[in-house]
Amino acid sequence: MKEQYIMQPAAKSEDGTWDLIQVTNLVKYFPIRGGFLQRVRAWVQAVDNVSFTIREGETVGLVGESGCGKTTVGRTMLRLVEPTSGSVIFNGVDVLKLRGKEMKEMRRNMQIIFQDPYASLDPRAPIGESIAEGLKIHNIGTSRERYERTITMLRKVGLEDYHSRRYPHEFSGGQRQRIGIARALALQPKFIVADEPVSALDVSIQSQVLNILKDLQREFGLTYLFIAHNLSVVEHISDRVAVMYLGKMVELADRDELFRNPLHPYTQALMSAIPIPDPTLKRERIILQGDVPSPVNPPKGCRFHPRCPVAFEHCSIQEPPFLEVSPDHLVACWRVE
Repeated sequence: MKEQYIMQPAAKSEDGTWDLIQVTNLVKYFPIRGGFLQRVRAWVQAVDNVSFTIREGETVGLVGESGCGKTTVGRTMLRLVEPTSGSVIFNGVDVLKLRGKEMKEMRRNMQIIFQDPYASLDPRAPIGESIAEGLKIHNIGTSRERYERTITMLRKVGLEDYHSRRYPHEFSGGQRQRIGIARALALQPKFIVADEPVSALDVSIQSQVLNILKDLQREFGLTYLFIAHNLSVVEHISDRVAVMYLGKMVELADRDELFRNPLHPYTQALMSAIPIPDPTLKRERIILQGDVPSPVNPPKGCRFHPRCPVAFEHCSIQEPPFLEVSPDHLVACWRVE
């Protein structure tokens, strides 16, 4: 099939890798409607002016509390949720400007692994059909070729050929997540959004799924946006880590740098909650006061200042810029500034 757009790398970083994806000023507001005519009464500011890049072949971990906008960022990048504004440049093409056939063709290169694999599978169809569905939609190969690729993907994630004839309810949670990974890989994409793919699994199964993701990344040269709230999992799989709070990105750095030297007070509080696997050692906990503010009416200035233990007057007046304070380490905090 002839492509309708030219795929060109967007930018080259200092270490020689390409920025496969450039997210710039991404915004997503959800309307709250009410009254007889269902007029818009307010807006949920789920994602507000988020910018970052993902280099080719790397894994960027996206962490934060539930409701901070992590999943919305991933789904908006893939156009599963239409953005309010901003741009998502994938390999030199603005995904948010594509329409119709061009967008359909782009979807072959951008896939998602959902948090709940059971809800994302058709309970009435054998999982072999679910995996091959994308191939059929994009008219890739003959029926025999689609079947062979389905079997190949099942083997890649540690399942057997006969599993293709079984239904979703016949599998365990870990096996269903492997099926979700196989389905995402069927179209041979370049970029995958992994939306908390191990949060509902046992710890032993989590490690198996994470190792599968890393092995597949090496084999196929995949690029991941890995969304999670478990910092230990993020540390294991990520090359860089981004931290979100109430729709805003507050810190972004190399994994080792972030875990060694977190600069934003919110990141420091998250790090203090990571358990140490040694009963003789204790970590000094940073206990945040109060609840997360409503995204319908976020605080003025820095959104974290009502709960920040080191906030001062200026934090409640003006929003801090998201700036690079050291090589490849960006923070939005007036204290660091």
